Amino acid sequence: MEQQRSTSESSQSPRSPPSQRYLSVSVSDPVKLGNGVQGYISYRVITKTNFPEYQGSEKIVIRRYSDFVWLRDRLFDKYKGIFVPPLPEKSAVEKFRFSAEFIETRRQALDVFVNRIASHNELQQSEDLRTFLQADEESMERLRSQETGIFKKKPADLMQMFKDVQSKVSDVVLGKEKPLEESNPEYEKLKHYVFELENHLTEAQKHAYRLLKRHRELGQSLSGFGKASKLLGACEGQALGKAFDELGAKSETLSIKLQKEAHQLLMNFEEPVKDYVRAVQSIKVTIGERANAFRHQCELAETMKLKEINLDKLMLTRSDRVGEAEQEYKEAIEGRE
Repeated sequence: MEQQRSTSESSQSPRSPPSQRYLSVSVSDPVKLGNGVQGYISYRVITKTNFPEYQGSEKIVIRRYSDFVWLRDRLFDKYKGIFVPPLPEKSAVEKFRFSAEFIETRRQALDVFVNRIASHNELQQSEDLRTFLQADEESMERLRSQETGIFKKKPADLMQMFKDVQSKVSDVVLGKEKPLEESNPEYEKLKHYVFELENHLTEAQKHAYRLLKRHRELGQSLSGFGKASKLLGACEGQALGKAFDELGAKSETLSIKLQKEAHQLLMNFEEPVKDYVRAVQSIKVTIGERANAFRHQCELAETMKLKEINLDKLMLTRSDRVGEAEQEYKEAIEGRE
């Protein structure tokens, strides 16, 4: 009895580790809403978590692709220097963007996108992520439709943009030289590797697309050949007709098999390669932001030097004027005596 009591007390000890924090998200149940240009796909986003800042352990909301774009743009704007996961591309062709295959590949890509954010130590703390996972559809629509773009920025932002452009024009006219990139060897090596990796992945994506296209075209050809063989068999005699009919059935079976293989190639080869390409492109954007920050730092350092030089000139001028005033005062005193 005492042993059981001691065991229960030890299990309730304050030294026992707390339950592990988790945040898991699933994107499911794509549904087409609207028609034509106004049509879009909505997704059910289910969040399960034990984070205390969230409203309950489970939340279900409806989101569309533009909501995911809003989330990524907000994270990219607020978390400079952090790699924000890429989004799948948006198809502009209606017959493709509403096909069952495209909808499913996009759903999986969106699921990967939001779970990468949810598993990131810093991005998972984002208030925008909590809004995306918990806000109702009306609130999300208001946030998404907020005014953005160059012609809807604040006056202060427009003035800063004007100053930046004016500064760049002045630098070109005056022939000032500015450091364009860092001279860090390790950084240069990493950047070179990223650019080379993008070239290789893009080439691999092209080969994957060609292979997938070949499988689909061959499957479609066999399907048409099978139907034609069956029609031909119906016009022939019993023996020859049966042979044509069996040939058509075998062709259709091979066509179905090739179509399945094409789908497997899409999900297990082309889509993962495309995801890697998107990831590398997002890394390049992050590198570009780092380069902009470095140039801005150099500009600020140059401005500081110019201000220090001007300050030294002012101090020298002030000291000269004080010396001249003292000399004039001394001469005036001597003249009175």
